[in-house]
Amino acid sequence: MSKNLVIVESPAKAKTIEGYLGKDFTVKSSFGHVRDLPKENDAIDVKNGFKPTYIISPEKIKVVNELKSAVKAADEVWLATDDDREGESISWHLKEALGLSDSTKRIVFREITKKAIQNAIQNPRTIDVDLVNAQQARRVLDRLIGFELSPVLWSKVKKGLSAGRVQSVAVRIVVEREREIEGFEAKSSFKIVALFPLAGGKVLQAELPKNFETETAARAFLEKCIGAEFKIKNLETKPAKKSPTAPFTTSTLQQEASRKLGYSVASTMMYAQKLYEAGKISYMRTDSTSLSDEAIAKAKEAITNAYGVDYVQTRQYKTKDESAQEAHEAIRPTDFAVSTLSGDAKERRLYELIWKRAIASQMADAQLERTTATVGISKTSEELIAQGEVIKFDGFLKVYLESKDDEEDEDNSKMLPPLKIGQILNLDTLKATERFSRPPARYTEASLVKALEDKGVGRPSTYAPTISTIIKREYVVKEDREGKERSFKEIVLKDNQITEKTGKETYGTEKAKLFPTSVGMVVNDFLVENFKEVVDFKFTADMEDEFDEIAKGKVEWSKMIDNFYQGFHQTIEDSKGVDRNTVGSSRDLGIDPKTGKPVSVRLGKFGPYVQLGEAKSKDDEKPIYYNLKKDQLVSSITLEEALALMELPKLPREVGFFEDKPMVIGAGKMGPYIRHDDKYTSLPPNEDPFTITEERAIELLLEKRQADVGSAIGSFEGEPITTGKGRFGPYVKHNGKFYSLGRGENIDTITSERAIEIILKKRDSEANKYLKEFPENDAIKVVNGMYGPYIQIGKRNIKIPKDIKPEDLTLEDCIKLGEEAPAPSARGKKK
Repeated sequence: MSKNLVIVESPAKAKTIEGYLGKDFTVKSSFGHVRDLPKENDAIDVKNGFKPTYIISPEKIKVVNELKSAVKAADEVWLATDDDREGESISWHLKEALGLSDSTKRIVFREITKKAIQNAIQNPRTIDVDLVNAQQARRVLDRLIGFELSPVLWSKVKKGLSAGRVQSVAVRIVVEREREIEGFEAKSSFKIVALFPLAGGKVLQAELPKNFETETAARAFLEKCIGAEFKIKNLETKPAKKSPTAPFTTSTLQQEASRKLGYSVASTMMYAQKLYEAGKISYMRTDSTSLSDEAIAKAKEAITNAYGVDYVQTRQYKTKDESAQEAHEAIRPTDFAVSTLSGDAKERRLYELIWKRAIASQMADAQLERTTATVGISKTSEELIAQGEVIKFDGFLKVYLESKDDEEDEDNSKMLPPLKIGQILNLDTLKATERFSRPPARYTEASLVKALEDKGVGRPSTYAPTISTIIKREYVVKEDREGKERSFKEIVLKDNQITEKTGKETYGTEKAKLFPTSVGMVVNDFLVENFKEVVDFKFTADMEDEFDEIAKGKVEWSKMIDNFYQGFHQTIEDSKGVDRNTVGSSRDLGIDPKTGKPVSVRLGKFGPYVQLGEAKSKDDEKPIYYNLKKDQLVSSITLEEALALMELPKLPREVGFFEDKPMVIGAGKMGPYIRHDDKYTSLPPNEDPFTITEERAIELLLEKRQADVGSAIGSFEGEPITTGKGRFGPYVKHNGKFYSLGRGENIDTITSERAIEIILKKRDSEANKYLKEFPENDAIKVVNGMYGPYIQIGKRNIKIPKDIKPEDLTLEDCIKLGEEAPAPSARGKKK
């Protein structure tokens, strides 16, 4: 063992750092947190200053023991976890678990480069207790809210629900947007566009700068233009410029990777983590837009070498958020001379995005020339406008242009053909096209991150897990939805004749949008009604500010918790008197005109449904149930829509044959499914069991077969590594064994390197599980259990007496203790 032991939280990070330190240093990984709050609800002593009790996580016992051995063999220990509150917390837990002194050296760095690591070694500090307390306050507060509020949801709404502080606010944002859309009434207006053919086959397009509210007004304008003369009344050319946006923060990286690359927030953070640990980018959890002087100098050098000195314009961006840590940097490449990477394609695309954004931030403004042509009409004072834009010097546009979330944003910046004042234009067509106003756009993952950030809810490290959690809990679904068809009118003036026609258009098509579920709507309404503070935007943002004050050492964390908890706990007690029937998980819709029976909508154990009839006694006819469609909600479905559901084909229904065997669509406890050849395939959430076709059912069966076989992503120890989806979620398969993927990981994004990490980690965990095994009798083992070691004999678990060391047990000792232990049937009986 080397004289110096450096402990980090990631194996990949350890590997990179070890390459920069000499033979006097050994780098070990803790594989993340080693301690956590136990699952029991007495983990926090609310009567004694909210003191938390931490335990070493069962799967980390072996890791901790190995680190303890390494600590004993080293002269000096260095804690080198990430430079944020979470990283500080991991270092503190390591200090406590390993019995290190308060003076243990703590080193921090924002990038994993040789210079940064060596500089950190030269400037160690001790653990910042204020940062630890800020993280501890967040953890304790979220545990208190979750453990006290979740049982209320079970009793008032539905079993198995859970609530969280930031997650509940995120759900509220999605729900409120859905309500805005539900209440939106589209209004039509008529947009006027003229086309004028010019010499050389070019066409000038000009528009009226206002829309007409009625068809009558639009027609009247076109009638005035019959026989009119159109000519260029004015040409105005102005210089303009575009400036680059700041380098990425965590939030803006998540947004832009979603818009440009189609990555989920969780995937973006996973790829960024790998790039950071490989030493390719600076730390990816930051709310700062600033760059160090050294980074700006390196960017300037790279721009000069690649594009020339004219493209250089260095800037220092100031972060708007007052709580941002300006000592930290924006996300940037560690070497600006490297514009791309080899290896994993998805990591490479994210790196190139980071490189472009950072390099563009230090490049010259783009110089533009904007021209506005005004077209006069001889028979009316109304004027048409044509606008164009010419790039005189591309500047930063040579590298990068930021995308936008606004779906209605249309780029009208075209280059205008040559024109001159007084030029007479020949009209080809003048159209008045009916257009409809649009409701607010539903949130994507990217725009929800922006909304959370704008409201001051959460911090860079919380966005990805927040969105993953609300989707996993099925308060929100992320999916595509087909649009609807509607008619629009078009009035056309051509050759001095006015004609009309009706066209068709599809509107409301949604791609990867976030929709609240019925459960999400009901839970949100219950929380808003009874726990305003938990889902209040300002309150949640103010709480983040208090965490910041704790991190600065200005507020005592337990007092902050106490100020919140007393009122919150009283609200919990008060909520127990809330009548479940008033919560909104059921609604009476009216009477079925055919049967005269009452129709209601309810939130059931396995999802929302419409109920026809009501059994008030055992002798009454049983009600009939109809599952809601995916786009229908308990809170908004109407009687007419419920009656329409009753007219749909009943389940189960046969949709066709495949391989000479019927395919039957049914609905069970776990949702709708396809039954074929006595095997069941679940329907995805975006598939309607009542309208699914034979062709689509066959596609889903074939997709399921492919998933069962799994797709190969690499090999390890001479055996292939495949991925697939099983009953308990996505997994990696190797040498006949299955390894479940963790949160935020999926089979579409996992790499072979990450799969090998998962396999080795599971092996370590299993190796740690058995303290002793006996080759001559594999049914007997000494097991390292959650609550201490015990002997396993077949299916029996035998307690080990306190005076016997588990590691000293022989096979004969185990057999003897098994014979002496009471039989299972005798346990618990009174003597």
